[in-house]
Amino acid sequence: MQVLLSQVHRLRALDLLGRFLDLGPWAVSLALSVGIFPYVLKLLQSSARELRPLLVFIWAKILAVDSSCQADLVKDNGHKYFLSVLADPYMPAEHRTMTAFILAVIVNSYNTGQEACLQGNLIAICLEQLNDPHPLLRQWVAICLGRIWQNFDSARWCGVRDSAHEKLYSLLSDPIPEVRCAAVFALGTFVGNSAERTDHSTTIDHNVAMMLAQLINDGGPVVRKELVVALSHLVVQYESNFCTVALQFMEEEKNYPLPSPASITEAGNLTPVRDSPTTPRLRSVSSYGNIRAATATRNLNKSLQNLSLNEQAGGSITFSPGNLSTSSSASSTLGSPDNDEYILSFETIDKMRRVSSYSSLNSLIGVSFNSVYTQIWRVLLHLAADPYPEVSDLAMKVLNNIAYKATMNARPQRILDSSSLTQSAPASPTSKGTHINQCGGSPPTPSTSSSSLTNDVTKQPGPREIPSGRPLNVSAIGIQYTPHSHQFPRTRKMFDKGPDQTADDADDGVVHKGFLSMAIQTGFCDWSAKYFAQPVMKIPEEHDLESQVRKEREWRFLRNAQVRKQAQRIIQKGIMRLDDQIFINRNPGVPSVVKFHPFTPCIAVADKDSICFWDWEKGEKLDYFHNGNPRYTRITAMEYLNGQDCSLLLSATDDGAIRIWKNFADLEKNPEMVTAWQGLSDMLPTTRGLTRRVSIYLDRSKQGGAGMVVDWEQETGLLMTSGDVRIIRIWDTDREMKVQDIPTGADSCVTSLSCDSHRSLIAAGLGDGSVRIYDKRMAPHECRVMTYREHSAWVVKAYLQKHPGGNIISVSVNGDVRYFDPRMPESVKTLQLVKGLTALDIHPQANLFACLTSGSMNQFIAVYNANGDVISNIKYYDGFMGQRIGAITCLAFHPYWPHLAVGSNDYYMSIYSVEKRIR
Repeated sequence: MQVLLSQVHRLRALDLLGRFLDLGPWAVSLALSVGIFPYVLKLLQSSARELRPLLVFIWAKILAVDSSCQADLVKDNGHKYFLSVLADPYMPAEHRTMTAFILAVIVNSYNTGQEACLQGNLIAICLEQLNDPHPLLRQWVAICLGRIWQNFDSARWCGVRDSAHEKLYSLLSDPIPEVRCAAVFALGTFVGNSAERTDHSTTIDHNVAMMLAQLINDGGPVVRKELVVALSHLVVQYESNFCTVALQFMEEEKNYPLPSPASITEAGNLTPVRDSPTTPRLRSVSSYGNIRAATATRNLNKSLQNLSLNEQAGGSITFSPGNLSTSSSASSTLGSPDNDEYILSFETIDKMRRVSSYSSLNSLIGVSFNSVYTQIWRVLLHLAADPYPEVSDLAMKVLNNIAYKATMNARPQRILDSSSLTQSAPASPTSKGTHINQCGGSPPTPSTSSSSLTNDVTKQPGPREIPSGRPLNVSAIGIQYTPHSHQFPRTRKMFDKGPDQTADDADDGVVHKGFLSMAIQTGFCDWSAKYFAQPVMKIPEEHDLESQVRKEREWRFLRNAQVRKQAQRIIQKGIMRLDDQIFINRNPGVPSVVKFHPFTPCIAVADKDSICFWDWEKGEKLDYFHNGNPRYTRITAMEYLNGQDCSLLLSATDDGAIRIWKNFADLEKNPEMVTAWQGLSDMLPTTRGLTRRVSIYLDRSKQGGAGMVVDWEQETGLLMTSGDVRIIRIWDTDREMKVQDIPTGADSCVTSLSCDSHRSLIAAGLGDGSVRIYDKRMAPHECRVMTYREHSAWVVKAYLQKHPGGNIISVSVNGDVRYFDPRMPESVKTLQLVKGLTALDIHPQANLFACLTSGSMNQFIAVYNANGDVISNIKYYDGFMGQRIGAITCLAFHPYWPHLAVGSNDYYMSIYSVEKRIR
């Protein structure tokens, strides 16, 4: 501190102080405890440009730990210093990012700070930098804007004059999910002011709402969570209009002639009802509150909270959310006027979402059918059925609130106690205090005590995970370890779920004010702020050659190479038979999809709505958990992501939802949903009731179309999705956004997908027998480069060989195999397998075909080599002699080993391999 007084040594002293503060929150707390604060506050009056980067860095560290300094900064006009730094185009983007964070803290829930920064022209300065190439700067500039006009009408109108909301629209399609989330936050607080409404302000709110509604199918859960909060601000502002719309939707749902999906008898459900004593207990799932109980049928009823209004003596009404409904019969409507029980269940919401006739909506008083309120209500209904639980819970909270108030308003004879129901108010941020007093990805709890600043240091966010298919080249990543000037990585790793939502819930016994006022938050801003409390000048663990993380990754690399080498050696010996049963066990549910892990002895077995993991070498069950899909949907595809490193499991269901899991098959950790999103938005349940129009008997579990089919490109991180739709949708999982929609050009569903990243080709097999090749580098309506129509029936499998010059192999239900060269208009080779196929898989390394024939008692699996010669027949046995297998439901090859997994409808899971002497 004494050295700071010397101009000669001041620069060096500030550099050392910055390095010390970068060690973590504990260092900041120690520095503040010895009285460093008045020194660095006084230095803000200095005009020396060389001190700017160091002072900005030091203040970012201080405010990331103790935001209560905002009052002292404004009192001493310190905000003017940071406004000049942010407006300086010659400052590096990293330091302007830290400055934007500092200003965002100054204006956070502090009216004096908002007034001072508004006078300092903060809005115009931020708007000029919204399109900066640096993503973290874009993120914090948007957050800063959102905070300055939060509950501050003067700043909002200043933003209107500068067309701030229109300039923020460009960030809604930003490639970085956190930037999109920050833009949604800013637009949400923009419409969340509680000042007097005018026609002009209402028009602006409506325009903002319709722009936000376009993010309904965004791939990032953090974005969709923030979207619900933003729309909840609009719902609060126009509560009476939304109550009118809610009542009309509920009335319409009552008259909807179709039964709810929960009551539809499913032809494809092969799972017999099991007695609960014999049902294995499902393993708990981390951070997935919607998976509540493992019942005998493992149904997930995402019912809304049961609003029980019990009239008591004295005329007051006590509100208490009850347990979730587990009965489908109680999920029809929100209740009748004579009933005190109100349930808006997941089935009800889904039925309202799918209702096709809205004729009676035209009679709404003051609300037209195409009004903004109707559209936003439908968006919220869609979000309430979101596959990510935290998104659906937030949306259900908003819907439940309006449904409750709408029904209460429709009952004028009921007089509510004024003390029991609070007036709705816009969401407010958490109180001033620490950003870092909790570990992990959850936002901090509000606290005004500075004593909590010395809590445990949160986990280092670290740089973005490098896609595992790319080499670890530190210089190529552009990381520079220069003091106080750091290329900030993204604060979320790939598929990091981000912060948990928080709600300002009152005490459970006090009428649940938090529920009724809808003061919900996601904690995104505070979660983002924790980044600045972490060391930024330290080498990331991934690049530290002596770190445990790096050593584990190198070990996995060597193991993978050994697996490939050993499997190739067996295949090169020649495979004459493939019928030696090396694994058999009873699965908890009827297998519908199986998927080998490429490098560990683990196999994932999905039944209708749960996933089981087996160690096929030891014969042990490793894990079993609920996938979380509604009970009228089924899992139709699975993929391993980053299989060569820290694996994730992707599951796709026939309602178009995609869920990604980690910590599966881990005995020390519970399975955890990493992310989930709607991969295909047009696959409504009503379309899945159609019967496949093919001339042969097909497995009943396949009825209703192809479901959802996916293929994963590890090298590029792209996910191809299709199924019972007329498009192939490509997702960039790193950006968590849709890349493009490719029209299939056919009137039938896509039954199989295969892609090759080196040639940018996608091969699709369709239900009409055609095989279509697409080049994703071309424009959507021009990228179909070849169509083959040599099959006359449903294509069971279309496989694109990955090596350069590889062919497309396609097989139809008639058993005809065709080899296509993408450069040739006709097939270059044909084979004829057994007719009546219901399932087939192709081994990518050994050129083997395993196919399943139709029929129940005369089912058998035939394994063919590349010449079409039968090398093995695995037949059905009804007795205990021989290899007993039931009617087959699914089969799949291992990507490297010559192993074939077979699931049957008697719950058994078997794996067959080559003869032991060959292995």
